[in-house]
Amino acid sequence: MQNSEYSNDRIWTKEFVIIFMYHFIIMFAMYVSMVTIGSFAIDNYNASPSTAGLVASIFIVGVLAGRALTGQQINRLGARRILYIGTAMFFVTYCLYFIEGGLSLLIATRFLNGFATGLISTALNTLATISVPENRRGEGISYFSLSFVLGSAVGPFLGFLLAGSISYRMMLLLVAGMVLIVALTIPMVRTNNVKRPMKPTVRGFRMIDRDALPMGFSILFMGLAYAGILSFLNMYADEVGLVTAASFFFIVYAISITMTRPFTGRLMDQKGANIVLYPAFILMALGFFVLGSATTGVVLLASSVLIGFGYGNFQSVAQTVCVNLASRENVGLATSTYFIMLEIGLGFGPFFLGFLVPSLGYGGLYQFLVISILLAMGIFHVVYGRHESAEKRMSQQSLK
Repeated sequence: MQNSEYSNDRIWTKEFVIIFMYHFIIMFAMYVSMVTIGSFAIDNYNASPSTAGLVASIFIVGVLAGRALTGQQINRLGARRILYIGTAMFFVTYCLYFIEGGLSLLIATRFLNGFATGLISTALNTLATISVPENRRGEGISYFSLSFVLGSAVGPFLGFLLAGSISYRMMLLLVAGMVLIVALTIPMVRTNNVKRPMKPTVRGFRMIDRDALPMGFSILFMGLAYAGILSFLNMYADEVGLVTAASFFFIVYAISITMTRPFTGRLMDQKGANIVLYPAFILMALGFFVLGSATTGVVLLASSVLIGFGYGNFQSVAQTVCVNLASRENVGLATSTYFIMLEIGLGFGPFFLGFLVPSLGYGGLYQFLVISILLAMGIFHVVYGRHESAEKRMSQQSLK
């Protein structure tokens, strides 16, 4: 009877599909620009490699700022209103790409467009979380987070593919057209996290949910490890002569996640987070160790499978844990907390990891990052894992 009720609670409703597609396109737009904007800055403004890196990475800082300022406002204004605001800001800031104003304007445009993307993504994640049945939340978030995975894999792949055949501004126009088409479907989304007007409070500004924050440190260390792949994989592949295999790394990574997400999401709903996350930590640690010792393309791609099974499933389940730790009215704030901690690791990690490369090398760095993954697992165990096991035992005893 329980399984029947479980299957009758639909996840893939019209609203969920719209939210999924919008998030996929906005993540696709983000990653297309990130992998191509550096070359554009060098070719058109004679930017140095370090300045070109700033042009690319300042977008993440904008996303982080958008998420930080959005978490509490979603509780006051509602996710749907934030979505409209973010969408309008996205197109306004996107127009700045087509104005010739030098590197300073380009950097400012990247930050502002990233800020708008942060608003949109946080609103969409909140809407997705509350649009799925509560008893299938883990599975629903697992499905929805595929929009991020696919966008972050397809975006770089097509970005590199199109960069050689069309101009950068033509690419911007194509991406803007895709965002516009999916943005026109927003009025069909009726879900919202605010059911009635809320009176202003005097509690002050909050961008972090205190209940979800301890889990956030586990997320930060996992993001720090993954930042090593985003930042240094191409250089490592060039060093060991595996550039061709590395070009397929994220595609294989995305396929691995797509194969497992539906299964692991349902498993979390029925058995809890521990049964998914502990193996995810171990598989990711193993994947980094294998990556650091790769000498052939097969070994490199095998590491991408392990990391996909590990980090890919960690992302969705960790987001669900943050939401479950928070009170019901703070779903948006907990979602924002998850992404803020993740993007602190992803955004600032490369700066600190870069200091380790001269002494460890790229391969040594990946194997060193196993420590970061194990530290993340230890934090998770302390703040959540051991308590879930205790709650299960108490629940089983009460049923006897």
